[in-house]
Amino acid sequence: MNKELTAIKDYSFQKLSNEKSGHDFFHSQRVAKIAKKIAVKESANQELVVAAGYLHDVIDDKVALDPLAEKKAIEQLLHSLGWNKEKIDELFMIIENISFSKELESGKKTLTLEGEIVQDADRIDALGAIGIMRTAYYGGAHQNILYDPAIKPRDLTSKKMYRDENTVINHFYEKLLKLPALMNTEAGKNEAKRRKEFMENFLMEFYHEWENEKE
Repeated sequence: MNKELTAIKDYSFQKLSNEKSGHDFFHSQRVAKIAKKIAVKESANQELVVAAGYLHDVIDDKVALDPLAEKKAIEQLLHSLGWNKEKIDELFMIIENISFSKELESGKKTLTLEGEIVQDADRIDALGAIGIMRTAYYGGAHQNILYDPAIKPRDLTSKKMYRDENTVINHFYEKLLKLPALMNTEAGKNEAKRRKEFMENFLMEFYHEWENEKE
């Protein structure tokens, strides 16, 4: 890793190391690593996707108290590392447009290849065993109910609806299990499919145990 990416990684750690909803530094690190692997296969700009992976949640309003101030701070960091305006703009085009909630708010954006890769990497980390743990962790942080058969999954149509609390299990159906169909790259689709199958098996076991506990 070059000195610029090391500085970006350290900045991400500084900003996200105390985050307690599953969007912490280790999430950003996993996204950066997944994005780099896909970028190698797609012959994309590895430096850009790694940087975006580390920084994508720093300006997100579910994490940042003042997203605009965080954006300005990142701009200053990147300028100090020798990034030009075009390169900085490209990074922000990625991290400001890859989120699931952003698509609910304004529809799917046309992304560069690097943007598609980071979006895939972020969504892959929401799936599989880690995705299950992050979902439970986020639900606990927001005091969401684990499961209630009487509360049905919603068809999300807005960012506000997405941010409104629901059960932890419903989040699988409202978002997570839909992600594989939204992947951009072939590598992303393959990994998302594998992780989705793991989650479906988990849900079958969950319902099996839930039903067996009934009187």
